[in-house]
Amino acid sequence: MNYRFPKEEKLKSRKCIEQLFKEGNSVSKFPLKLIYVQVELPEKVPMQVGVSVTKRRFKKAVTRNRIKRLMREAYRLHKNDVFNTISTSYACMFLYIGKQEPTFEEIEASMVKLLQKFIVKVQNDTISNA
Repeated sequence: MNYRFPKEEKLKSRKCIEQLFKEGNSVSKFPLKLIYVQVELPEKVPMQVGVSVTKRRFKKAVTRNRIKRLMREAYRLHKNDVFNTISTSYACMFLYIGKQEPTFEEIEASMVKLLQKFIVKVQNDTISNA
């Protein structure tokens, strides 16, 4: 099992991020929301992921950074479920949409359910397109 989160799996391309917010689909499991779009990635990875926390709700950068760290950690621990089931590559952005500062347990529980929803939706999309 690979529990790393290497540079190749991080979403940094401005073009990709713009395309994500223009054309992307979304699934959510409070307090997380996942926006994703199927893309051709330059790296040989199934997903590139970014995380974001709104500045409007969390004024302090320290708080935003902590929430982003928790989201990355939860994703890192559970990404193998997704990697083993999807066949095409995706660009994804995790957004924190809650109002309170979360604990790791809350984030992790939401992340697991969100990734399961994502897998189901992707598989349904592939079936309907085939």
